[in-house]
Amino acid sequence: MKNKKLWNEGCKYIAGGNMLFSKRPDLYLPDKWPPYYLKAKGCEIIGMDKKKYTDTSMMGIGTNVLGYANKEVDDEVIKEIKNSNMSTLNSYHEVQLAKKLIQLHPWSSKVKFARSGGEANSIAIRIARVVKKNSPIAVCGYHGWHDWYLALNKKNNKKQFNEYLMKGIPEEGIPKELSKYIYPFFYNDLDTLKFLIKKKGVRIIKMEVRRNILPKNNFLIKVKRLCEKNNCILIFDECTSGFRQTLGGLHKFYKVNPDICIFGKAIGNGFPLTAILGTEKVMKNVSKTFISSTFWTERTGSVAALKTIEIMERDKTWKTILKTSRKIKSEWMRIAKKNKIKIEIFGIESILKFKFLSENNLIYKSIITEKMLEKGYLANTSFYISIAHTDKILKNYFFHLNNIFKIIKKIEDGVSYKKYFKSKFPLSEFTRFN
Repeated sequence: MKNKKLWNEGCKYIAGGNMLFSKRPDLYLPDKWPPYYLKAKGCEIIGMDKKKYTDTSMMGIGTNVLGYANKEVDDEVIKEIKNSNMSTLNSYHEVQLAKKLIQLHPWSSKVKFARSGGEANSIAIRIARVVKKNSPIAVCGYHGWHDWYLALNKKNNKKQFNEYLMKGIPEEGIPKELSKYIYPFFYNDLDTLKFLIKKKGVRIIKMEVRRNILPKNNFLIKVKRLCEKNNCILIFDECTSGFRQTLGGLHKFYKVNPDICIFGKAIGNGFPLTAILGTEKVMKNVSKTFISSTFWTERTGSVAALKTIEIMERDKTWKTILKTSRKIKSEWMRIAKKNKIKIEIFGIESILKFKFLSENNLIYKSIITEKMLEKGYLANTSFYISIAHTDKILKNYFFHLNNIFKIIKKIEDGVSYKKYFKSKFPLSEFTRFN
């Protein structure tokens, strides 16, 4: 019960218990999921209970493509920390990083840096609004916690919001008036986007390049053409998808260039850094508004990102990740077929997910978490892939997962899940996308 005691202590002194919703232990396995860590290296974590866990789930909620505590990145950061991570003057590393990002994305001309995805998304919206004079915004996907986005939940019909964010998300503290400036559309739904542009005056389109489903009928290309035809600003949020499957944004794979693109998470391999890239036409307007924050100038993020990108480029890490992805998908399907269990695999290749095609999906997901935790694995039905996930680690992971699928088959055949599941169920009414 040590984990439960530690989490209760955190909740006593920290509002909400912690700073990131997706790291709440009650979303995974209440009372048992380890809430805090002492040390992490590669894809292994030492918890406060001194137990070792292999992370085959969230990998820092997608931040550590190179694995935890990558020596080259950490050594570079430590060296620069000794020269001070802050001063009254600026760090030239941010200039070097800006040049590198523009080199990798030649459609862009200038960059702004921040430290979190929510900040970066808000900066992008602010810049776009300067250009489009406070135009309403059409959004598709998850874009953070700020007012401009969560005002969508103030609308009378919340069906769309619930389907791609979280059911029952609190909405207090957000002015209802903001909902007049934001409209949702679903991925691959070009007709709704056309309607919003024609009837609602939308001139800012903000979306993820891809999350759980593939673009159909050249959807991304058609969105780009629609933006060009109607003089709209297209913003791609690649905080999650960037620098995993290509050296840069996933939009490079689909050959669709936005007007603004946002990167985060993987770009600094765990060090706080987000980047907002834009075309000359858009970024020349930044001086017309006020965008500024002290810790956006902190040095470690830029230093880490430069080294992370260097390693990615040198080692072709996206190729390793895609190779690992194919193995995981193949084994998931093999194990499911072997045990006569039906599953559906989805997500982008570097962030795989699966669900059971059964009314007991949430039960089975929780059983996986419980049984894998007993074997020393942090696991559920999501897998953020890193280069630290070696064949040996995967082999052991699949061995244990296969044994759990045997249990799930027994439940499908009529045995009560209570015979195998001894924990409390997680907060399953929430759908997490961080």
